[in-house]
Amino acid sequence: MTEDEIDEVIRAADPYRRFDVGAEKHALLEEIMGDKPRLSLVRRLAPALAAAAAVTGLLAVTIVLRGDPAAPPAPEAAPAASLPATAGTGVTFSPVALAAAEKNPRLLIDEPGWTAEHVHGFAEESGEVAFVQGDRDLQMTWYPADQYDSYHVDREHVSRPEATTVAGRDADIFTYSANDFAAMLEPADGTFVEMRTGGAWTRSTFDRMLTRVKQADVQTWLAALPASIVTPERENEALAKVLADIPLPPGFDKSVLTGLGVNDPYQFGAQVTGPVACGWLAEHARAKQAGDSAALARATQALRGTRNWKVLKEMQAPGDWSEVLWEYADQAVAGQEPRGYKEGLGCK
Repeated sequence: MTEDEIDEVIRAADPYRRFDVGAEKHALLEEIMGDKPRLSLVRRLAPALAAAAAVTGLLAVTIVLRGDPAAPPAPEAAPAASLPATAGTGVTFSPVALAAAEKNPRLLIDEPGWTAEHVHGFAEESGEVAFVQGDRDLQMTWYPADQYDSYHVDREHVSRPEATTVAGRDADIFTYSANDFAAMLEPADGTFVEMRTGGAWTRSTFDRMLTRVKQADVQTWLAALPASIVTPERENEALAKVLADIPLPPGFDKSVLTGLGVNDPYQFGAQVTGPVACGWLAEHARAKQAGDSAALARATQALRGTRNWKVLKEMQAPGDWSEVLWEYADQAVAGQEPRGYKEGLGCK
């Protein structure tokens, strides 16, 4: 695989469409890509995010898939009632999950048919939730409040802002095209939220949806997450499952694989396999330089075995993270220097 081909794979390393970056990265990315990347900075230094360094030396830009240009308005719905701490599911949320959810905006679409399908990094100061209804989706991304001005200035290059109100907050709508819109809410409680459409939208359906966005209490928001999402109380079980067939490098600190926030299975898998692969690649390089043939053989075997890791096989369909990791591992096994792997895999 050529370096250009690797770059193409890395550009698709996150399956959940658009990336957005910090203001300090904006100018250079505009020059390189010609347009502002569209999804959130989901978790600083997270593997799927850091994979972009191999493309621009900064962050990844992923492929955007759009649906049909129009869709009928969704029916009105009555406001949802708050749920108890068990969320009506028999699950009691941990103090960690409750505390993390308390700090984020906790916005939901109070309209039938919307489900939260992708979640990433809500324990961090930046995070995202993707809601899907049929052939439409809406990405809600939040950032630190001190980045609001720079993001707003950037969006002013997209279109003239149109004032509105979302969930009781002042907001501005920006129009990318006839079926592509964004709404940026003014900062509150240390963050600001941007909502971006994907799929079959019209301005009327977007405006209608904005009136249905509500701020939920902690329990209601957590209850809206699908069962497949890895929450703090599910993290140990999910981690054990992922690591079941994965050998750990010598001296590896498993604590780096904990406290990852709330993530969908793909993002969780990337955040676990990334550090492990980083450890084996570093051990391979160390052993090779030191002439430690036994350690080199173990590292080579581990890197060759990444192609059999169950989680990476499961991650092939939704995205290209597995291909990126395997390419670096294959290069090391072949005796080549896997250039850029630290940036590409988000090694710390």
